Amino acid sequence: MSGEIIVGLDIGTTKICAIVADVRPGSIEIIGMGSHPSEGLRKGVVINIDHTVNSIKEAIEEAETMSGCEITSVYAGIAGGHIKGFNSHGVIALKDKEVTRKDIERVIEAASAVAIPMDREVIHTLVQQFIVDEQDGIEDPLGMSGVRLEAKVHIVTGAVTSAQNIIKCANRAGLDVCDIILESLASSEAVLTSEERNLGVALLDFGGGTTDMAVFSKGAITHTSVLALGGDNLTYDIAVGLRTPKKEAEKIKMKYGCALSSMIGADETIEVPGVGGRKPRVLSRQVLGEILEPRVEEIFALIYNDLVSSGYEGNISSGVVVTGGSAELQGITEMAEQIFNAPSRVGYPTGMGGLVEVVNKPMYATGVGLVLYGAKKSKEQKKFRIRDTNIFNRVMSRMKKWFKDVV
Repeated sequence: MSGEIIVGLDIGTTKICAIVADVRPGSIEIIGMGSHPSEGLRKGVVINIDHTVNSIKEAIEEAETMSGCEITSVYAGIAGGHIKGFNSHGVIALKDKEVTRKDIERVIEAASAVAIPMDREVIHTLVQQFIVDEQDGIEDPLGMSGVRLEAKVHIVTGAVTSAQNIIKCANRAGLDVCDIILESLASSEAVLTSEERNLGVALLDFGGGTTDMAVFSKGAITHTSVLALGGDNLTYDIAVGLRTPKKEAEKIKMKYGCALSSMIGADETIEVPGVGGRKPRVLSRQVLGEILEPRVEEIFALIYNDLVSSGYEGNISSGVVVTGGSAELQGITEMAEQIFNAPSRVGYPTGMGGLVEVVNKPMYATGVGLVLYGAKKSKEQKKFRIRDTNIFNRVMSRMKKWFKDVV
């Protein structure tokens, strides 16, 4: 007997990927995967609805064929320069001198009661820790005695329109969206170990349009940020620098790319196709390294500066984990170690069985992470709803509810 089917939909700038899993108590089996080049996004944000819908449909059809099941709902990822994360703090008095489930809900609500502009939507409220009568570091305070309960949370917000467009694209492709998840948070589910989360780690999701960072310390998320630069910038630099079509530049990057030119042998060469039917040229691979190195260095330096300004650079004792499509670039971990002055590794998805070899690449970390996140949250399954745009919608939905209640 099959378990619950959960689908992660990674709507990325370079590719749209759907990963299907059969979730049962104690096991998550990957049973299908579909991927299609992404047409309609730039820097993680939808810029063409029709193209995005078509790409989603293609990826979903491929996943349905491989898994042999119909896909109706998905957990979707969100990224883009509009994403902002910040920490907040809430305090309440305990009425019955003992922490109840309602008290926990109240204190999280108090911590979440921050002024957010109308054009922004709260995507996640992530609890970092609870404090009971100045005793900190508590994961679950239920049943504890005390007179005062505090909660520290990390709130992730995004542009309402960007979230609406992702939901609109999925709906037009015939899918319900169970939830929207920050892509770096999803990737962390797939590639980080509990030891890394506890010791302190910076996860860099080096995607096509964006590079997302999530910092964990003492098991909780402490900082998130999104940089609107990624692998597409590397491809564009190669296309311009080597005067070759963008498609060919992408192939050259994947096959011969290296983030540190000092790792390239002096006698290594590459063949570069010309533009507009011109003859291919043979160039030294060093030239490619000299194009890529400054750009990768710039991206990592900008992320490191953000980490320093957040005040958490001293909290990443276990180092840096790089994942995402561009993480397969040769020399990427060496470059990360140079910039962050911390040990570094490439993050491969773990934590599931089934067709593991199909998704065992950094580029599928977000898709696998969305499935793992969905498996955790499926008990409280709900359709994600963006803030109602006007009072008319709210009144209409309330009247429909009354009508149902009467019937």
